[in-house]
Amino acid sequence: MSLLKQKRFWKAAAVVERDGGFGVELDGRAVNTPNKTPLILPTRTMAEAIAVEWDAQVDKIDPLTMPVTRGANSAIDKVAPQLAEVVADLANYGDSDLLCYRAAGPVELVARQAEKWDPILDWAASGFGKRLNVGEGVMHVPQDPDLIANLHAEVASFDHFALAGVHDLIAISGSLILALAVTRRALSAEDAWELSRLDEHWQAEQWGDDEEASAHEALKRTAFLNAARFYEMALT
Repeated sequence: MSLLKQKRFWKAAAVVERDGGFGVELDGRAVNTPNKTPLILPTRTMAEAIAVEWDAQVDKIDPLTMPVTRGANSAIDKVAPQLAEVVADLANYGDSDLLCYRAAGPVELVARQAEKWDPILDWAASGFGKRLNVGEGVMHVPQDPDLIANLHAEVASFDHFALAGVHDLIAISGSLILALAVTRRALSAEDAWELSRLDEHWQAEQWGDDEEASAHEALKRTAFLNAARFYEMALT
């Protein structure tokens, strides 16, 4: 059964060992992905979190309240069948990383970007062999091919479950480097999120908060932190 069922029809969700991993059953019936693939999870932690999400549903199933379930479905149905393509797409973020595109002014923003972002680029240089180049404005900043190859190898080292979490960390923040800093525990997810929003927070300081923009940012922040949590669950 999958999330295509719209109303709650079970009494309890339970974690079971299954095919070398862990599954979730609803009253003894195995949960599958939307593509009807068996939902086999790599860790008990992830399976237990999914069981909690299913048990938390009241009347109608709301996928928006089930981030771990959605992440696992994505890992199995979307990432695994096209793993090489997903790896390549994510590694390409290294050639256009958020941290490499700096403001030309005002001087206070330029200084803040350098203060907050340069240490992370220095960290990445120590781990991946070379430092990413930085430029002003939005024009493409070319990067060293060897560095991009090293970043590609790092992304390719993740299995499809970990990669599903990494995908969202990168896509939401716009930064491969921030995502890898989270996976290597050089940054907390919260700190990485704040760094990814440096420009937006600067603008808010100058012009004040926009209620709609703040609400949208809150949703993105939650999704980013959920992605970091999902990544950790894929490992332990």
